[in-house]
Amino acid sequence: MDSPVLVWMLFANREMTDEEYAKCHAVLRECVPHAPVRNSPTEPETMRQMVAFLLPLLMMRHRRVPRARWQDKMTTLGKHWIEQQHNIIEDNPVTAASRLRSMIGYHTVYDNNLIGMVMTQGRREDVVNIGIGIKQIVSPPGMSAMDFAISLHHKLTPLEQGFIAAEQGEEVVMRRLCILLALKQAYIKAIGQPIGFDWSRLEFNPAEKHAMGDGRPLLGWEFRIWTSELGWPIPGSDGHVQQKYQCAVAFFRRTQHTRFLWQKDAKELESWVQFVTLDQLVNVADKLTE
Repeated sequence: MDSPVLVWMLFANREMTDEEYAKCHAVLRECVPHAPVRNSPTEPETMRQMVAFLLPLLMMRHRRVPRARWQDKMTTLGKHWIEQQHNIIEDNPVTAASRLRSMIGYHTVYDNNLIGMVMTQGRREDVVNIGIGIKQIVSPPGMSAMDFAISLHHKLTPLEQGFIAAEQGEEVVMRRLCILLALKQAYIKAIGQPIGFDWSRLEFNPAEKHAMGDGRPLLGWEFRIWTSELGWPIPGSDGHVQQKYQCAVAFFRRTQHTRFLWQKDAKELESWVQFVTLDQLVNVADKLTE
């Protein structure tokens, strides 16, 4: 299965104005009425939730597909896919096959100031098992990286806990912890599991390119791993705010092996990961309904 993977990452480098928030929330209510997002401009969390629900609309506008010509559908496990409506005058095996391969599976997620969406196109059964995980590489205020890792031991297997030993240093501990968490989040969302899923049922050994679920190899899965570094100037000073996020994608390709892709080359990453800004969304928000 050669369905290409594309990721959009939206960097929320600022909060929306009240006017922008109202405009985006109106679009959300019209186009995604099932979205459980409160109309609360004073809560930054609701802005990020709203953006995550609006990203698919922005993506379809980018593809020049009118809103009236596609539907957002969902499996019984909550996995989303987009079905496009084609204007076909005369149906035949070729156009029918093309129509079946035009489904777009996607998943969105966010952590702090980074909202991501992964998508792929193909047959419905080939595109719905896809997920993305994002974890900011930082420990909570007042907590060391090791203490943070220990607080999350219940989500890790004994082997994974060994990857984040204290003697490896704070930076290595946080980076490895976030890699494991992002991979698990991506896989859990790709298979449509609920919030209460036991993360310790999964075991990842990225260095050895091994992935296990309930003690069995996760054959057929492709995992992509990369780091997103963001920054913006601090108003009224010469300083900058810098943030790093560990990102991962899980996609079921139906192969006979498990594949890990470590994406470190910037040019290669740009071929399938695109960064967009909040302004790019806000500027066309009122056109997303068209």
